[in-house]
Amino acid sequence: MQHLNVGMIGGGFMGKAHALAYAAMPMFFWPAPAIPVRHTIADVTADLAGDAAARFGFAHSVADWRRVIDDPDIHIVDIVTPNDSHPEIAIAAARAGKHVICEKPLARTAAEARAMLEAVEAAGITHMVAFNYRHTPAVALARQFIEKGRIGTILNFRGTYLQDWSADPNGPLSWRFQKKIAGSGAVGDIATHVLDMARYLVGEIAAVNAVTRTYVTERPVQNSGVDKLGAAQRLTGVPKAAVDVDDEVMTLLRFKDGAVGSLEATRNAYGRNNYLTFEIHGTGGSIVFNYERRDELQVMFADDPADRRGFRTIYTGPAHPFGEGLWPIPALGIGYGETKIIECHLFLQAIVQGRQPSPNFRDGWLTSLVADALLRSAESGGWIDIVP
Repeated sequence: MQHLNVGMIGGGFMGKAHALAYAAMPMFFWPAPAIPVRHTIADVTADLAGDAAARFGFAHSVADWRRVIDDPDIHIVDIVTPNDSHPEIAIAAARAGKHVICEKPLARTAAEARAMLEAVEAAGITHMVAFNYRHTPAVALARQFIEKGRIGTILNFRGTYLQDWSADPNGPLSWRFQKKIAGSGAVGDIATHVLDMARYLVGEIAAVNAVTRTYVTERPVQNSGVDKLGAAQRLTGVPKAAVDVDDEVMTLLRFKDGAVGSLEATRNAYGRNNYLTFEIHGTGGSIVFNYERRDELQVMFADDPADRRGFRTIYTGPAHPFGEGLWPIPALGIGYGETKIIECHLFLQAIVQGRQPSPNFRDGWLTSLVADALLRSAESGGWIDIVP
């Protein structure tokens, strides 16, 4: 069985999620398409890199990510760094002939994402953007129902992503609140997940009409080099600096195939933890999903008998997408880690088969186009067409 050496750049929370996937994927999907080997991890200092290697099971650690790119023994470059560094790393990896997986959003802007896409296509390597939520079995099942025509022609899509980790104004000034690093706030961080769901399930988005708001205009400056999300730490009595990204976005959507929709994303919704949802209505039925109840998919089909009309709940398990590789009975519990394990499996499978997985850098670029349009629409107050 082929072994593929992984060089990971970044040792934070997402590094932990990806490392878990590399370790666990062959246990779940056996025989595995290939065995991912945790070879080298890079972080901003030698101490941080060494600690990350020990925690995440990597054989080597370096303080300069370019050493990962230059290492001829590394086959895959995994980018789990803040958004501003994605283009430089991905383009260098592509030019070195490495396969690349990059966390979302692909880049701060569509222009940066386009440059990344051109680099990986020119290099002919396999590339993936880590919109892992679409790999939730219930979401993949929803796509199956749609592709089989079970809900007919799609009429509308309603999506939300609500969190509360930045609702407290004493939460620290994470890089996610700084435009020069993140590119945008709720738009790039969480709305892109909903946009990916919309594109995956309904199709390409043709136009948007958005409103954005920034509720907390300054935050306490962190006193350590380790990035903290707002809910992880409250800082008082320290200097503050400006927040220059959006806290919330709300938008109307027009899809190319004629469907309409709406989207709301905010990180300032007290009581909402990871409330990623969609509701899709068609001429033949409806589908509802809530990530906080991710083993469940609610469906209603118009051809159900009159005495059974209404939503029913399907608990995903072995009979559903990815089910045979996960747990032996329905509703045993799918977590965030499982979506990353599935993502890892699909990525390595694509590498071995010499094709592109879904979603790839083209998907990341197309999503970035919509994200840019949301910000432009919020500035202009009108509809913005999405033009690839």
